Amino acid sequence: MAQGVTLLGYWASPYTIRVKWALKLKEVEYEYVEEHLPEKSNLLLQYNPVHQKVPVLVHGGKPLAESLVIIEYIDDVWKQHPLLPQDPHERAEARFWAKFADEKVCVLLDCGGTFCFRIFVLELNGQWRYYYYCVPPIMRSFVTEGEEKATAAKEAREHLKTLEGALQGKQFFGGETIGFVDVAAGWIGIWARIVEQITNVNLIDEETMPLLAAWFAFFLELPIVKQCLPPLDRLLEHNRGFRKTLTAPST
Repeated sequence: MAQGVTLLGYWASPYTIRVKWALKLKEVEYEYVEEHLPEKSNLLLQYNPVHQKVPVLVHGGKPLAESLVIIEYIDDVWKQHPLLPQDPHERAEARFWAKFADEKVCVLLDCGGTFCFRIFVLELNGQWRYYYYCVPPIMRSFVTEGEEKATAAKEAREHLKTLEGALQGKQFFGGETIGFVDVAAGWIGIWARIVEQITNVNLIDEETMPLLAAWFAFFLELPIVKQCLPPLDRLLEHNRGFRKTLTAPST
């Protein structure tokens, strides 16, 4: 492998996409290696033996895993177009909102060939029941039905509304230019719409969260952002199959 910058990723992984966004914004040239998941290459296992997931950034022969860690590293190494603010308190706030988006709003749908959550299945009176442990609401609305799906969608909207609060009075979460939170949370705009189309739920409510809805629409149309996104029809087909796998009855 070249001693420059290499990104191991997966086309349908938002984790990979947001690292691509960071590299593009920083104008960093890199080699991209597509993993053919769910099979995992020896290279992936070598460079990320702990989690065995994408993305992995290799810089000068040294690997880094976990997308938010990678984005911070990119921001530290390449100084052009800073993503994190210089002020320590503002930097901490940006990390807070990026973490909030990941943990409270939505675990990413397909994060590199392994499920992003645990499913416990218990057989009670001859019937299978599914229990979703510590699963953020957009993902729960993706894999449940009926009242449980409606409850999860309502919770997701509440968290999205909270996230909108960090956008008040600004064009981007980072202010006048794209910043760390924009790169970290931008994927939600397209993956939430995918969940809406597949499961017929309302997540991004334009009436109650107009600033966030407008930001998603604006951000995802930016050329530097759009060029890193896979075709929507391909993502829809992929995630329909993913949902079918997750909700198939156990045998």
